Parts: sequence; C-alpha cells; structure tokens
Amino acid sequence: MNGLELGTYLRSGESVAGEVLRGLLSEPKSLPSKYLYDSVGSRLFEAICSLPEYYVTRTEIALLERHAPDISALVPDESALVEFGSGSSVKGRILLSACPQLRFYVPIDISETAVVDTAHSIRADFPSLHVIPLVEDFTTMRRLPPTLDDVPTTGFFPGSTIGNFSPREAVGFLRNARALLRNSSCLIVGADLTQSPGILIPAYNDARGVTAAFNKNLLVRLNREFDADFDPEHFDHRAIWNSGKSRIEMHLVSRRKQRVTIAGEAEIRFEKGETIHTENSYKYEPKVLLEMAHRVGWRTASLWSSIDPDVGIFVFAAE
Repeated sequence: MNGLELGTYLRSGESVAGEVLRGLLSEPKSLPSKYLYDSVGSRLFEAICSLPEYYVTRTEIALLERHAPDISALVPDESALVEFGSGSSVKGRILLSACPQLRFYVPIDISETAVVDTAHSIRADFPSLHVIPLVEDFTTMRRLPPTLDDVPTTGFFPGSTIGNFSPREAVGFLRNARALLRNSSCLIVGADLTQSPGILIPAYNDARGVTAAFNKNLLVRLNREFDADFDPEHFDHRAIWNSGKSRIEMHLVSRRKQRVTIAGEAEIRFEKGETIHTENSYKYEPKVLLEMAHRVGWRTASLWSSIDPDVGIFVFAAE
C-alpha cells in the first residue's frame, strides 16, 4: 500500500479563503493557528521544538519514554493508533516502538507534505504496520475510514496542541474525539501546565528568532496561496502572557500604517501597532483539564507529570 491509496480525507465546510478573510476583516484581527502549518511552517515548528528555550517537546518525550510500558499495557492487540496533528511523528514513534501489538497507524495532519512524508518513513521503519495517512482538519472530521470500523482505537494528541484551542474549543475537541474513536481504548493527551512567565515567554520568543520566522511565514503563505501582498518585514513577532486567560498569545504587529490586498480585491487596513492574533497556547491546571474531559464522557485512567517545567501526559478512557 503506497502513498494515499487508502484514502485522503479533505476538510469541508467554509472555504479556507473565506475563513482567512473573515479573520482579517474582524476587530481585532485574527487568523486560526492551523494556517501556520504549511510545509515551511511545519519545518520551522520542528526546529522550534529543538530550541533550548522550548522545553515542552523534550519534557514530553522524556515522560512518554518513561511511561511507554504503562501506555502499552492499555493498548489492545490488533488495534489502531490515531495521532491528531501528527507532524513528523517524533512522539508517535515512541508509542509505535513500545506497542508492537498495533496493526494500524493513522497520522492526521492538515499539512499534506508532513503527513505524506511521515507515512513513507513510518512504512519504511515499521513494515508490518498498515499506515493510513489522512490530510484533514481533525477539528472538523466526523469519522475515520471504514477500514477501522471494527478496530479498537487509541487516540494520541501530543505536543500541548490542546492548548492552542480556547477552553470551549478544547471541550469540543474532546467531545469529537470521543465520538470519532468509537471503539476507543483510550485517548492520550500531552498538555503544558501552568508555570511562570519567565519560563513561558522565552519558549515563544526565542533568541534565535525561529519562532518569529514561524509566525511571519503565515504572511508568506497568504501571499502565495491567496494572492495577498503582505511585506513580512513590515510586521514584528510578539509573544505575551495573558494571566487573566492563562495563555501565551502570539501576534504579528504592524510596524506602520499600511494597506494590504488579499484575494486580489479585498483591502485590509492596518494602523501602526495593530496586530493579527495568530495563536494562543493555554496552560492548564490538571484539575481543569480533567474536568473538561469528564464533562464529555471520558474518565481519567492515568496522569503523569514533570515538575519545573510542568508538563503532563493525561490518559483518558471512555466511560
């Protein structure tokens, strides 16, 4: 089985151009963070994960490696691992190596390049595994391929990506995952927990400027895909800690008064200092995330966490 032969599922509903325009014409301006992850953005994010300031990835990997045997004990024979937002699947490989009983691996990512490359490399390294890559917005998908109708499934959502959702959206994801993983054994979620701004701010505004390049690449993507004429040099990257909402915010800040066109006709006006809000990263107290999951039909099976920096691996089972 090669390429996307088992099926590629594309997002439906509102057009991407319509969603982008709606965000840029709103007050304040904003764009969904998922659009940060084109092929270049995905590569830049992988580079961010290796930065000394960005503690989340290495801390979560250490937790997964330490508790992989515990996770393997929860995974049924002949089952599927469904990874939401798989990227290059660095963390997915930890579970695949620890769970030889898996029969299927389903990487889901909005970046076609990322998911196709991941599928090829996983097939090469795990030849007995059936890999079903899905190019999909997992926040809107409603079912897995029919091949998995009678297959036990384990969901995997690492990287503290759940923090990119608002609390309401996070509950929506957990509810949707509960419905999507109909034959679920469990859902494994990695989450960055609350800690001091002195640790958080450098993680989202590194000294080398990689996160700034990642944020500005969104403008390059808009130019390429939506006939826009942004000049990335006319915007600065900004990361702030919003203590009232317990989240890091990423913004692109207009360095001057300017006008930008998009989709060949829509005009977007910026005042000096006006921002495009591009990403949130919520930081949760464990009890808050547990309550959110319990509300939509999950119960807590296990919770492992590190201290300073505080990162958690939550394992939820279907009630």
